[in-house]
Amino acid sequence: MVASPKAKEAMLAPASRPAAAGGPPVPISAPLTAEAAGNLGILPASHWQQAQGEDAADDTDDTASTIGSLLSSTASLSQSIFEYRRILGRTYHSDVGNAEAWQPNDARHAEAMDIFHHLNTLILSGKLYTAPLPKKIQKAVDIGTGTGIWAIDFADEFPEAEVIGTDVSPIQPTWVPPNLKFEIDDLNLEWTWPDNTFDYIHSRSLIGVVEDWERFYRQAFRCCKPGGYVEDVSNSVKAFSLDGTVKEGSALDQWGKVFFEGGNKFGRTFKVVEDDIHRKCMEKAGFVDIVIKDIQVPVGAWPKDKTQQELGIWAKMALESDLEGYVNYIWGVVLGWTPEEISTYCAAFKRELKNTRIHGMYTTRVAYARKPEEL
Repeated sequence: MVASPKAKEAMLAPASRPAAAGGPPVPISAPLTAEAAGNLGILPASHWQQAQGEDAADDTDDTASTIGSLLSSTASLSQSIFEYRRILGRTYHSDVGNAEAWQPNDARHAEAMDIFHHLNTLILSGKLYTAPLPKKIQKAVDIGTGTGIWAIDFADEFPEAEVIGTDVSPIQPTWVPPNLKFEIDDLNLEWTWPDNTFDYIHSRSLIGVVEDWERFYRQAFRCCKPGGYVEDVSNSVKAFSLDGTVKEGSALDQWGKVFFEGGNKFGRTFKVVEDDIHRKCMEKAGFVDIVIKDIQVPVGAWPKDKTQQELGIWAKMALESDLEGYVNYIWGVVLGWTPEEISTYCAAFKRELKNTRIHGMYTTRVAYARKPEEL
């Protein structure tokens, strides 16, 4: 594990948002007023405490027996060697430097990320990528590699290629394919690779992570070889249903709305799919042959089709395995929800996930593009 020059420089910089160890998170901005929240369709945090118990008797869950066997195929990765900041009992990337990560980096969240990896692979019909890569490539990079599971699988599939995975937290395993290495780096800093380095630049689940998507794709364009590809997979946080079973004001309905508002205050958008950011920024950077594919993914065991039901069960597992980990930082630190309000909302959300009469879905967007051979 090595740190890039820019990452080393950032580690010596003053913290951008110091967080207290242990106790309740301190909001980084003033909570929304009731009037402002209402205009955005966001229910007040206190709503979930008032509503607690009203629909507890309506739980319907057919997935318990299936989940037991599916969980056996996931693995937790070891804790990081670094000392991290703690928020609501969870560890996050150190607040030293400017790498402001909203997802935990502990073993529990690592397992959730690995479940999402399996889900995303199922969504792509068992594939790790959709760009038309040649059978032999020389060099590839996975930006924001997380646990490193995608990079490991990709390195196995392309044993002759040099593969790099980068992340701000060194939570990746040490036992990896010989053609793979991990580097500590912040994707929001200046990329230090030379021009025209990679045949393939891959990223996934960077919603709420990238500060400036135009800059992200400018850097990707510079580092991509002529004729090479860039590809991203993004899961929208906006839940919906095709039959009206995700009701206005429900926990599923509020999920995306609260994340959108948190992203506005956080300065890192969660509306990547909704604002068509991939297409706009890829095109502006100079990429061509842009392909965008949206896939509707069910959440829960409600689909009758067996393939869709499998997707729904894995999506439900991925969320339930660490629901609090997904919301603690944005909702607590950024928007000022109390731990009690977060806990009550999460309980309502989990009840809706178990109810097979609620046909919740979300959108996975796959986007790839090519750098022209001649500029």
